Amino acid sequence: MTAGSRSEPIEAESSLSHPPVERLAIVGLGLIGSSVGLACRARGLTTEIRGADIVPDHRAHAVELGVVDLAFADTAAAIEGADMVLLAVPVGSMIPLLEQIVPHLAPGAVVTDVGSVKGVVAAAMERLLPSGNGVPGHPIAGRETSGPRAASADLFSGAKCILTPTHHTDVRATARVRGLWRAVGAEVLQMRPECHDEIFAAISHLPHIVAYALMGAILDLEGGENLQALAGGGLRDFSRVAMSHPVMWRDICLTNRAPILKMIGRFQGVLSDLAAMISAGDGEGLERQFARVRACREDLGNGNERSDSGHPG
Repeated sequence: MTAGSRSEPIEAESSLSHPPVERLAIVGLGLIGSSVGLACRARGLTTEIRGADIVPDHRAHAVELGVVDLAFADTAAAIEGADMVLLAVPVGSMIPLLEQIVPHLAPGAVVTDVGSVKGVVAAAMERLLPSGNGVPGHPIAGRETSGPRAASADLFSGAKCILTPTHHTDVRATARVRGLWRAVGAEVLQMRPECHDEIFAAISHLPHIVAYALMGAILDLEGGENLQALAGGGLRDFSRVAMSHPVMWRDICLTNRAPILKMIGRFQGVLSDLAAMISAGDGEGLERQFARVRACREDLGNGNERSDSGHPG
C-alpha cells in the first residue's frame, strides 16, 4: 500500500473495559512518558508507577511532579515485577532497549512503545518477545517542548493512538494496551506497521523534514542568522515543528528511510513543477495549483491541531 492509495481501512476499536495495571514501568520520562504517568495517576489506572531515565533531572522532576512513585537510572530495577512496560525513548534506541529489558521482564509482562515509526519496532518485538506480548503503539500527541515539566495528564484526551500489532501479537496483550490508551482519553485505531509508516512519512515525517530544510536554507543565506528580526507569522507557523528534538528526528529519518525518501522524491517533483511555472511566467498554472492546494488545506481546519513532535525520551 502507498500513503495515497485507498486500500486498507483504518479501523476504530470497539469499546473494551480496561483491565487494571498493577505496576506500570515507564522507560523514558520525557514529555510522552511523563504524560502517560500523569494521565494514569489522575485516573487511578495503576497501583504503582515506576520510571527509568538516563537524565538525573528527568528522574528527580518525575518523582517531584508525581509522574512516578520511584525513578531509577537502572532500567532493570524499574521494570522489576511490572505487568506492563511502556518504552518512551527515541526510535533509534528502541531495539537496543528491547534487547536489554527482555531478560528482566516479569512473566506475562506486556511491552508497548510510543514511537512514530512502527515497522522496525514491530519486527524487533516479534523477534525478542516470541510470546506475542509486544504491542507497538503511536499516540498522535505532543508538543515541541520536552521533559517531565512539559507533561500533562490531559495530553491524550481526544487524541488518536495507533496500535500496529502483527499476526504474531497476542490479542489479549493488544486488548490491554488498547484499554490503557482508551482509559487516558485516546481514540484507538489499528493498522499494519507498514501502512502506518507509509502514511506518517507523508503526513508527519516529510513536513518536519521540509521545515528543517527551509530553516537551513534561510540560515545559509548571508545574514540568515538575523532572520528573527524580520520573520513574520508565516515563517514562524510553517517552521514551528523545526523546534522538535533533533535526536528524535534523526532516528525517525533513519528508521523509516524508504518511505521518507519516496515522499521527498514526490515533494521534489512538485517543487520542480512550481519552479518551472515560475520560470515560464505561468501565472495561470501557479494560481490553479495554489487554489487546489488551498481548498485541501482549508478542509484540515485551523483549531486545536495536535502535533506528534514531542520528544518521547
